[in-house]
Formats: sequence, C-alpha cells, structure tokens
Amino acid sequence: MNNKDQQNDGVTIRDHVFDGIQEYDQKLPNWWLFTFYIAIVYFVIAWFVYYQTPARIPTDGEHIDGQIAVIEQKKNAELESMLASLSDDSLREMSKDATHAAAGKAIFEAKCAACHGLDLSSKLNGMQLPGLPLNDTEWKYGHNPLQIMNIVTNGSPDVTKGMIPWKTQLSPSEIAQVVSYILSKQPS
Repeated sequence: MNNKDQQNDGVTIRDHVFDGIQEYDQKLPNWWLFTFYIAIVYFVIAWFVYYQTPARIPTDGEHIDGQIAVIEQKKNAELESMLASLSDDSLREMSKDATHAAAGKAIFEAKCAACHGLDLSSKLNGMQLPGLPLNDTEWKYGHNPLQIMNIVTNGSPDVTKGMIPWKTQLSPSEIAQVVSYILSKQPS
C-alpha cells in the first residue's frame, strides 16, 4: 500500500480529491455487471443468427425491396387490367367527359407542361420547349389514343431524346386522364 493510500474500514481510499470529492476504489454494482454480461451474450447470439445461419432475418433494405416489388406487381396488374379494358373508343369517350379531362388537365399542368407547354404547343413565350407539340395533327409515334397512352406509360421509343416513362410516377388511371385531356384538345 502506498503511503498516500489510507485504510478505512476495509475500503481503500486514494489520496485523490477532485472538486472536493474523495475517490474510492469500489467494485461495480452486480446489477450493472450482469446487464453488461447479458448484453455481450445477446450480441454474440444475435450476430450468429443474423450472419451465420441460413434462415437469417432479412435486413430493412431487403424488407423494403420486397414490399416495393409487391407494390410494383399490383401496379403492373392494375395497368394490364386497365389496358385490357381500354380501347381507342373508350379513351375518346373519356376525353368527352369533363371530369376526366379536368383531372387530366391538373396532372398535365403539374407534370407535363414543363416540356409540352400549358397550351400543348410546346412553346413558352415564343421559345421552343423540349417536348413535341400535342395540339396539332402531326404525331411522331402514333396518333391513336392507345398509342398515345403507350407513349405516356412507357416513354418515347427514342430514349436518347424522348419522353420518360411515366408509369413509375403516375397510376394507370392518372395516365388515362392525361391522355383524355390531350385528346380533348385535339382538332377533330
């Protein structure tokens, strides 16, 4: 024992004072030690189960990817069922319905007007926008309603300078509303 240490009732007291508090050399409490040991055992078991067993628990990313895949399957099934029920005539009828055309106009103004212009002329203050005009009779990839729906859904066939596919950002019903709005603005 150091000459600076003192023995006081079985407790060694160091000659160390900080802010008026004298330091004691005592064991950690048992509850704290048991909690620490249990945490170590839990970590080893969790690590083994998570990384070493074949029936491992999926990560958060894998769980989210699985949920996104299910959503994509439902969306594709909805799109396929909607496309099966759609025809050129049904899309033309939708374009005559004011509620479909109004909903399509709102979506068009939010998503499509940046490239095709608010008036579908592909011009803004006399400047040419990147999209093609949609208010004339000249169509690059087809003018039938189902062809227009296909272009909006899957994008332009020329991926280097065409339109992006909107199927990832719009639902099939929203795409149909946009197409009905575009058709409502077509000259007869």
